[in-house]
Amino acid sequence: MSFSLALRHRFPSMTMDVAFEVRSPGVTVLFGPSGSGKTTIVNAAAGLLRPDWCRVEIDGAVLADTDAGVWLPPEQRRAGMVFQDSRLFPHMSVATNLRFGMRRVAPGEIRFDDVVDLLGIGALLDRRPKALSGGERQRVAIGRALLAQPKLLLMDEPLASLDSARKAEILPYLARLKTALLLPVLYVTHALGEAAQLADSLVLVEAGKVVAYGGTAEISARAELPLASRDDAGAVLICRVDAHDPVRMLTRMHGGGADFLLPLLDMPLGALCRIRVPAREVILAGRPPDSISLHNVIAGTVRRIAPDPLRRSVMVEIGLPDGGLLARVTADAVVRLGLAPGVPVLALIKSTSIEVLGT
Repeated sequence: MSFSLALRHRFPSMTMDVAFEVRSPGVTVLFGPSGSGKTTIVNAAAGLLRPDWCRVEIDGAVLADTDAGVWLPPEQRRAGMVFQDSRLFPHMSVATNLRFGMRRVAPGEIRFDDVVDLLGIGALLDRRPKALSGGERQRVAIGRALLAQPKLLLMDEPLASLDSARKAEILPYLARLKTALLLPVLYVTHALGEAAQLADSLVLVEAGKVVAYGGTAEISARAELPLASRDDAGAVLICRVDAHDPVRMLTRMHGGGADFLLPLLDMPLGALCRIRVPAREVILAGRPPDSISLHNVIAGTVRRIAPDPLRRSVMVEIGLPDGGLLARVTADAVVRLGLAPGVPVLALIKSTSIEVLGT
């Protein structure tokens, strides 16, 4: 099962030429700077923009193929849309806003009570939108889109208008949504934290072109891509909780073919968890240190070395048996350690520097 999109379209200021194919269901994050073409991709998927050339396919169903003369209008694509602003009807209660999405479709697998529970909005049903916080309004907007029984959920920077506190409030609900509902989701953002927490697949877009696409763990750990040039660059790994040690106050997790020790987590054994290892927190060594406070000494192999002249540093990509890490170091460190593709290396990581992002 897959979701694929390809389009070419000429604007006065830019020519779009993009193509990608990702697994479905799952959250595919379109990531890139403002003006790179992410919203154009979403609008083409929804049928709101008819490009010069386009093909869109979901799980074998063709929504658009200009070569074959296929172009389903928006109402036939069953695409739920969530925008930056909630676009709720101010004169309606939350419950009425939610049911508005159900008016034009037959009852389906996504039920009213399930959506209310999933998004935690049961206590809001009698309120009007003006009485809600920004995060609450966006949860209601997501619920309304879901109750339209979509085959595809399109989210165009749904958290962009929220402050950091409201973003932190709504992100766990989005994470629950992606695991509870087996839908393909196309999610637009230029916030790396949202992408790291939600994305199953990443599509990097710059100046109307797709720079790279693939699984989040793969794309986040590639040293030559634009993500690696950011101050907040870091690898994302899906880990399993293997053991808790209450005496040492540590939890052991396994991901990417390596074991990681973190401060004790309140999670059941066997649970899957997404972690992020910031590149600036990774120290490289050629041999194990004799005595050191950090817990994680991860053996890997140098896969790629990418200079970063702007930061006068170098990004080293470290291959693990089933994943990868990034380390930002100086050019001098590369020379002193004799680093080159294929050379074994140790990644030293403090337990407290590993970020736990959820499932």
